[in-house]
This record gives sequence, structure tokens and C-alpha cells, in this order.
Amino acid sequence: MSAVLASQDQRQSHRERCRAARVPDDRVFATKGELARTIILRALASPLPIGWVTADSAYGQDSHFRRFLEDHQLSYVVAVPKSQQVHGPRIDHLIGQAPPEAWQRLSAGSGAKGERFYDWAAARLPAVWEFDGDEPTRQRWMLARRSIAKPDELAYYLASAPLEATLADLVRIAGCRWKVEECFQSAKNECGLDQYEVRRYVGWYRHITLAMLAHAFLAVLAGQEREKGALSGTRPTSWTSHRPRFDVCWQLDPTAVLRTATTR
Repeated sequence: MSAVLASQDQRQSHRERCRAARVPDDRVFATKGELARTIILRALASPLPIGWVTADSAYGQDSHFRRFLEDHQLSYVVAVPKSQQVHGPRIDHLIGQAPPEAWQRLSAGSGAKGERFYDWAAARLPAVWEFDGDEPTRQRWMLARRSIAKPDELAYYLASAPLEATLADLVRIAGCRWKVEECFQSAKNECGLDQYEVRRYVGWYRHITLAMLAHAFLAVLAGQEREKGALSGTRPTSWTSHRPRFDVCWQLDPTAVLRTATTR
């Protein structure tokens, strides 16, 4: 009983602090996953064309979040931890079955030092009848990104994409996450997104709204200047390697995979 009373007192204390900071009563605690779903629903309700979602492993490892995206007919490429289970075995065990020819070098987009080249491998995952029915309209994938300089450094992803999507498409979307992070960093550096000194919700909300609006305005101006050729000396972004385009996808042998996974 004392623990229940303490919890109630704590919630009341939090509500009093929120009211002191002028936080509206309808603003309640939400997890990162709940916030992400709310943002996505707001985007879908807008006139913006929304086709893909990308996220780090904090969201990608949440099966409910991935199911939410599929239910809303959204394609995605999300990072997952190496311990992520894929139809039973861990994803790092499955990727370990990739033959050498399955790896191909692709760019995930341009960065401050040029193209971001990594070695990538992917495998198409079997359809799940419960979710996909007899005629799936989307294909699920797992893929891995391997550092060229440090081959022991790997990152893992799960994806759901249109049937015609290629590995190069998935790599491009995976690389877009860096663009989002760079956008926030740019907004902090150029527009003071994180430089607020306020103690009230309304002041904080106004600050970040105006900072993001200013950053969007500057981004549009920069885009217009590029279209005019003012920055013609800048090398255009290239998403993929100049090597011949091909897509390697190895077929998983469930028996071999399960045997290997259980003996490690």
C-alpha cells in the first residue's frame, strides 16, 4: 500500500511541476515509440508524400513499431541490434552465412568527406502468411553494413519494401538517417535550436518552432541557389557506386541457419 501511495504522490508532484511550467494538462508522458507513431500519423495526415521511414535501433528493434509501419503501408529500413531475432536465429548469425559474393560496395550517400562507401549484404526474408496473405505486395529484407577499413564493425537492419525495390534502394534509405541527424545538427549550429533558456513550455515551444522554421527557410534558399547554378562547382550527390549495378541476394537455408545458430 505504501508503494502505491508513493507512486500516486510522485505522479501528483510531476503534474504540479508541469503546471508550474505551463505544460498543458493534455500533455502526458509518452515513450519514444509512442512519440514516433504520433509524428508519423501527423505526417500521413499532411499533404506531404510519405513513402519511407528510417530509424535507429531504439525504434527498429520494436516489433510493434515495425508492424505499425506495415499496417500503414509504409516502407522502412530500420537499424536493429546484433541480437535481433529473425524468424528464430539472431541476425548476426544469419548474416554470418552470407557468401563472399553476396557483399557489394555501395555508397549510402555523400558526407563531409565524400561518398560514404561500405560493403553491404542482404537477403530476402520469407513472407508471413498471417500478415501477408497469399499474394504479398511487399518484401521483407535483412541487411548488414560492414566497414571497409574495419571489417569487424557491422551494423544490422530490417526492411520492408515494394517488391521491385533493390539493395541499392535500401542502402539509399539507410543513408538518409544521417541526413536527418545532420539536419538537426545544422539547425543547432546555424539557428540555435538547442540554445533556449526558458522555464515555461510556451517559450520553449515557440523557440524550437521558430528555429526549425528558420532552418527550413535557409534550406529552401540554398536549394534555389543550387538550381540557379550558383553552386555549380559542388559535386552532385551520388547515391551508388560507379561500378556496374547488380543486386546480389543469397537464399537462406533454414536448416543450415538453425543448426549453426544453435551450435554457437
